[in-house]
Amino acid sequence: MHLVCVDCAARHPAEMRYSCERCGGILEVAEPARLPRPLPGAGMWSADAALCVSDPAAVATLGEGGTPLHRAPRLAEAVGATGQVWIKDETVNPSGSFKDRAVAAAVARARELGMAGIVCASSGNAGASAAAYAARAGLPAIIVVPTHTPDEKLTQIAAYGARLVRVDGHYSNAYRVGLELAERHALANVTTTYLNPYGVDALKTAGHEIFDQLGGRLPDWVLVPTGAGPLVKGVVQGLRERSGGRSARLVAVQAEGCAPIVRAFESGRREVEAWGTPTTFASGISDPLVGYERDGTHTLDLVIATEGLAVAVADAAIRAAMALLARREGLLAEPTGASAVAALEMLLADGRIGRDATIVCMVTGHGFKDFKVWRAMPPASGADLPVGDRAAEDRPG
Repeated sequence: MHLVCVDCAARHPAEMRYSCERCGGILEVAEPARLPRPLPGAGMWSADAALCVSDPAAVATLGEGGTPLHRAPRLAEAVGATGQVWIKDETVNPSGSFKDRAVAAAVARARELGMAGIVCASSGNAGASAAAYAARAGLPAIIVVPTHTPDEKLTQIAAYGARLVRVDGHYSNAYRVGLELAERHALANVTTTYLNPYGVDALKTAGHEIFDQLGGRLPDWVLVPTGAGPLVKGVVQGLRERSGGRSARLVAVQAEGCAPIVRAFESGRREVEAWGTPTTFASGISDPLVGYERDGTHTLDLVIATEGLAVAVADAAIRAAMALLARREGLLAEPTGASAVAALEMLLADGRIGRDATIVCMVTGHGFKDFKVWRAMPPASGADLPVGDRAAEDRPG
């Protein structure tokens, strides 16, 4: 196993390393190590995937991965799709988001390398995941978050006993402080941008599962909520590994209030520039990429390579998608988690995705992550119910 720079192809040893020494580029894992045998009943570790860890004792699993792929016929009907619409339900991961896949692998690799603890810069979900897996592994953890992180995510982080550091401003400020703390204290940085190559590599398991759950076939499109974009890379990599090099077309979904990758895509540029101050309630994708714009550029390259799209959705559309998912399919998502469904409705309406396509929407985080958004939304009224149910509701008890 070794690390390779995606820009200059320089080769590096498989240490806890975060960028290319030659050009500063993103590192990815090549020829990953694997466990001597799968771990039964341990989610993504129960499959025969190479996840950069060879010592079973280093793995502190909570059962991450192996999440369901739900057929969503009532959602399809609501958005006017005539093909198959599927939901990859990452909300059922142990800490409630897809981040568990990356963090579990990054923490396991840190333990295997003998690191003394971990640091994670987060907008909330990765921090909760890192705190949980550090507790499971018996490692100290420092979680760095913006001060405006939703209270529910802060409460979850604190519950696991991690040290919480709050930083003024947007996520990129927390990212910078995380880098400083990791270097100062010689801790493994498990931040879930493209920074930790072992964590990013584990996201390929989402692509593996989609392909397998569809019976060994590719969907036409996969829609992915996107901040820096490592989940886009994971889905593409996983689908290619399973299908002999082919991939679905990927849609990187961002919020209108923080859309650096979309801005580059729509202007025809191949390099992503940092965003200004984010103005969106979708905290999980509120990443302006200040200081690590290469992450966005790498994600943009992957989208273009699959002949995909990068689109931005309004907060109002995300809020409507949250309600649609809950009331049509029984899935409670946070704003970021529902952004792919908001994009689906828009792309079907304007014809950029055909209504007869087979589509997978990644729902990346559970609704309990940001209950204040749900509390501010009106409850379903009698007008939302079928006529028979409305009549029953109106009858005196």
